[in-house]
Parts: sequence; C-alpha cells; structure tokens
Amino acid sequence: MEDRPIGLIAGEGRLPVLEAAGIRAAGRRVVCVTIGERYDHDLPGLCDGFARAGVARPGQWIKLMKRWGAQQAVMVGVVKKTRMYDPIRLVRSLPDLRAIRLWYRVLRHDRRSQTLLTALANELSTNGVELIDTTRYIPDHMATPGVLTRKQPSTQQMSDITFGWPILMQMNDLDIGQAIAVKDRDVIAVEAIEGTDGMIRRAGGLCKSGGWVLIKGPKPDKDRRFDVPTVGVTTIETLKASGGSCLAIASGSVILAEKDQVIAAADKAGIAVVGIN
Repeated sequence: MEDRPIGLIAGEGRLPVLEAAGIRAAGRRVVCVTIGERYDHDLPGLCDGFARAGVARPGQWIKLMKRWGAQQAVMVGVVKKTRMYDPIRLVRSLPDLRAIRLWYRVLRHDRRSQTLLTALANELSTNGVELIDTTRYIPDHMATPGVLTRKQPSTQQMSDITFGWPILMQMNDLDIGQAIAVKDRDVIAVEAIEGTDGMIRRAGGLCKSGGWVLIKGPKPDKDRRFDVPTVGVTTIETLKASGGSCLAIASGSVILAEKDQVIAAADKAGIAVVGIN
C-alpha cells in the first residue's frame, strides 16, 4: 500500500494545502478531489491527480479515488453545512444516486454533523476507500500544551476557561458545536450551524465591552477522521475585531492551520492563546 497515493477530499481553506504538503513530505503521492465552492490556488500543484466534484456527489469521489488507485484518504477543509438548507445550492449540487440513497436511509432522520460524516465514511469504506486520521500528516500544526503566545491569560480568563471547559465537553456529547464564548463565568454564545467565525461575530455583538474568552475543542475520544476543529489566521482576526481577548484550545486535538502564522497573528492582536490538556 505504501506505493499507492493518499487521497485528499478537500473543502475550502488553507488546510487541504497543509495536508497535501504533509503527505508529500512523508514520501507519498497525493490525489485530490475538491468539493468546496472554491479551493486554494496552491493545491493543484501539490497533487498528482486533481479534480473537482460536487459536495453531494460521493459516487464521483469514489470513482476518482479508484481510478487513481487510492485506498486511503483524508477529508479536510471547510464545507458549510448551511448549504444543506439552501434549496438553490442543493439543486446546483446535483446529488448523485449515492447521496440520494444516504439521504433517505440516514440523513432525513438525523442531519447532525457526526451522523452525516459517519455515513459518508461508511459509504467510502464499503467501496474500498478508508478515511484515516486527519492529523496523521500534519503533526507540526497541532496545538500544544501551555501558553503559546507572549500574551499571558489573566486570572479571570483562566477562571472562565475552567468554568467553560466542562460545558463545552457536554456540548460535544450533544453534537451541537465545538466552541463557546465566555465572560465572567457566563456563556455568551454557543457555536451552532454558523461555524466558529460566525459565532465569534455574534458573541462580539452580544458583548460589546469585549474581553471575552473563546474556548474551542473536541472531546478526547473525538473521531479524528473528520471535523477536527481548526483555528486559522482568519479566526484570530475575527476574534480581535469582535472583542475577544483570549483563545483556549484543546492541545493535541485542535489544528492550527499554519501554526507559526496563527501565533504571530495572535501576538500582533494582543490575544492570549493557551493549549489545555
């Protein structure tokens, strides 16, 4: 299997580029199906095979992976779940037979992210493409324990983190979201379908005095084949613009997309970033 390429099912954002670079650094070839509306311009140049496919066309993903000889794949990048509730985009996606079958068998009863992604993983596996740990080829981009920035979290911020962490873990149990905003031991906002950046902007509108803490991370037993929480430079910029002053993330379980740049952006913004065991 070592001579076979690793498949990359890529959404939007910078993370698929980091993933492709990590796979190549490990001596493996990369073949990519991009399923987002846009993709990073650096991505095709890192791939030995590259094609676009609809987000609702898993049959096409499987056909391409088989054509390229990929038996393992990683699935990373942003695919906005709100598209599921946009009838125009849903029609434009032209769901294939596999997607329609998944919808009637599973998703019409339960549209939660974990259900959707598990169903996709099972469909891929049944057809000879195994989804593997998203973080396997990007260890240098994982959050590490302790304070990662020059700015140290205040005593109040650490108190908010201690207060908010068990609440976040309970949210994970309910498959609601993987981030919350806290200030003075009070939950300001909870991440839902809008994603982290949308929730950050909402928290900024609700807490105009600023100084709140963003807490982000999955449960320790989170399935790392998909939906591993990610923080990028845009997250830091949005946090700064919305009045957030501290970011607490699960060490070893949150991806920092281009880690050095994320930390540099936080230092520039005066935001404390701390990895929590």
